[in-house]
Amino acid sequence: MCGIAGFVAHRGAGDREVLERMTRALAHRGPDAEGDLILPEKGVYLGHRRLSIVDLSGGTQPMSTSDGEFSIVFNGEIYNHAALRAELQAKGHLFQTDHSDTEVLLEGYRVWGESMLERLNGMFAFAIFDRQRERLFVARDRFGKKPLYWFQQEGVFGFASELTALLHHPSAPRNESSLALKKYFAYGYIPAPHSIIQGISKLPGGWCGKLDLASGEWSTKKWWEFVLEPSSEEATAVRCNAWAAELLEKLDGAVKRRLMADVPLGVFLSGGIDSSAVAALAARHLPKGRLRTFSIGFTDPSFDESVYAREAAAFIGCDHQLEILDLEKARDLLPGLLARLDEPMGDASILPTWLLSGFTRRHVTVALGGDGGDELFAGYDPFKALEKADLYARLVPRAIHPAIRLLASRLPVSHANISLDFKIKRTLRGLSYREELRLPVWMGPLEPSEIDDCFGDHTDEEVLYSEAIAAWESAGEQAHSVDCALQFFTRLYLQDGIMAKVDRASMLHGLEARSPFLDLEVVDFARRLPHTVKLREGTTKWILKKALEPLLPASILYRKKKGFGTPIGSWLRDGAIAPEGLSQVGSEMVRKSSQSHRSGKSDERLFLWSQLVLESWRKARGIKP
Repeated sequence: MCGIAGFVAHRGAGDREVLERMTRALAHRGPDAEGDLILPEKGVYLGHRRLSIVDLSGGTQPMSTSDGEFSIVFNGEIYNHAALRAELQAKGHLFQTDHSDTEVLLEGYRVWGESMLERLNGMFAFAIFDRQRERLFVARDRFGKKPLYWFQQEGVFGFASELTALLHHPSAPRNESSLALKKYFAYGYIPAPHSIIQGISKLPGGWCGKLDLASGEWSTKKWWEFVLEPSSEEATAVRCNAWAAELLEKLDGAVKRRLMADVPLGVFLSGGIDSSAVAALAARHLPKGRLRTFSIGFTDPSFDESVYAREAAAFIGCDHQLEILDLEKARDLLPGLLARLDEPMGDASILPTWLLSGFTRRHVTVALGGDGGDELFAGYDPFKALEKADLYARLVPRAIHPAIRLLASRLPVSHANISLDFKIKRTLRGLSYREELRLPVWMGPLEPSEIDDCFGDHTDEEVLYSEAIAAWESAGEQAHSVDCALQFFTRLYLQDGIMAKVDRASMLHGLEARSPFLDLEVVDFARRLPHTVKLREGTTKWILKKALEPLLPASILYRKKKGFGTPIGSWLRDGAIAPEGLSQVGSEMVRKSSQSHRSGKSDERLFLWSQLVLESWRKARGIKP
C-alpha cells in the first residue's frame, strides 16, 4: 500500500520540484521510502511513496521492466500475484524480484495488456508508462478500494492518490464544484467521477484510462461493474445448506489470501458478525494464540461495543488489544482530523475509524476488516423496511405524507446511537420520495427541497441523484426492491462512502486495511445468490449467518446490530464542537438549523456535521466558498 502521483506535461509545465511536492503530500500513505521516474524528453513524471508490505527489499518503485519498456507506480495489493507469477514464468518470463506483486503487474501488462485487469484479485490504483507506444495506462480496482484523482488542463495531465497531492501541481484547477457540493449534501459523500474541485475527477472503481502522449488524447472506459445475476434455483433447505457451505469455503480462502504480508498483521474486531468471521477464519491459518485483534471502546455505553469484541476474542482465542477512550477527549482530536481529510465526507464514524487505525498501527502494519459484508448480504436496517415501505407507499396517499412527517417530528429528540425517533423520522422522510430516491434521501444530510434552500437555486432530482437512480435501475425493471437496494449499497455507498472513509482513516496512520468480503471469488458468489437467502423472514444476512454457524456462537451471530457511532448530535447540541462557528460563516439555513438543534426542536446532526466538515476542509486549504 502506497501513495502515487505523477503528470505528463511539456514546455516547462511542471518539474522535479513539483513532483516532489506532490509525493511529499502523500508521505503518510508511504512513510517507508520514496522514489521517482523522470523522463523530461517525454514530459513524464512519476512519483511514489512506499509503505513496505510485500517483498521488502525488492519492491522499490517506480519499477521498470528489465528492458525498460514498461514502468509503473502502484498502490495496493494483488492477492493472487503468486499464481499469476507462476503462469507468466511458465510462458518463459523472467523476474528480477523474489515475490513482488508490482513486478507481476508489469509483466502481466506486457503479456495481456488491458485484459490483465480481469485476472487481478486485489485492491489497486496504478499507472503504467509504455515507452514504445508512448502511452500512459491507469486503472482502479473493482470497488474503488484505492483512490485515484486526475485532471487534464492547459496541456497537462495529472493524477494522484489524493486530491490534496494533485492540488500541488500549479496547473491543477482550484475552484469548488457547485454540483459536487450539492451531491455532498444529498449523499453525505461525493460520488465518483465528481470531486469537490471543478475540473478534477475521480476515476470510478472498475474503470481504466489511457493517455496518448503524442496527441494528448485521454479516454476512459468501464472494465468491470457489479451486476446481480441471482440464481433461479428454489431456496430449499438442501440448496441453502450447500450455499452456506460454499460461502464459508470462499470466505475462508479470501481471508487466507489476505494474510499475505512480510510485516506484522492483525484484524479489526468489533464483535459484530463480519469482523468476528474474519478473525475466526484468520485464526485457522495462524499458530494458536498468534492472531492479534484490535478494538476501541468508549466510556459512553450507548456507543461502546467493546464488551462484544471481548466476547468474540475470548471465543476465538486471539491476542486481543483494547483501548478505552473518553469520547469527550476524543472529540478534542477532531479539528486535527478534519483538517487532514483529503475531501469532505459526512460520515461521523470517520472519527472512531481513525482512532482505531491509529491504535492498531502502534502494533501492526496491516489490518483485515469486515467491510463489504453488509452491502453484499443485505445487512443494513433499510433492507428490513423495504417491504413496509412499499406497503406504505401503496396505501398512504402522498398528499398526507407531510402531515405524518409533521406528527413524527413532535417525537422527543434523542441523541443516543441509532435512536428510535431518528429511525422513524428518517424513514418517513425517505418514504416521501419515489423508490429510487428513498435510500439516499433517508441517509443523506439534506433532502432536495432543503438543498434548493441552502444553495438558493433548484437542481433537478434526476441530476442530483443520478448515481443513485442509475444504481437502483441497474438491477433491472423486474428486479425485487431488495436487489435494487443491494445494487445501490454495493455500487455507490460502499465505494464512495465506506471504502473512502476506511482508506483515508487508515492511511493517515500508514496502516493498510484489507477487506476479505470484497474478494473477487466471494463477490462473484454473493451476486449470484437470490435475495431471499440474504434477507429472509426479516433476518438480515441470513445466508451469511447460516454459513458461520459452525464457526461462531449464536450470541455473536444473532445479536442486535449496533454500529460504529459518534455522539455528534449531543456535541452539536451542547456546543462542544462549536455550532456557533457554523453560524458565523454559514447560510441562514445553517443558523436556523443550529438553533433548532440546540433547542431540541429537531435533530439536524447530519447537516450540521457535514457543514462543519466542509468548513474545516476549506479553512485548512484557504478556500473560500
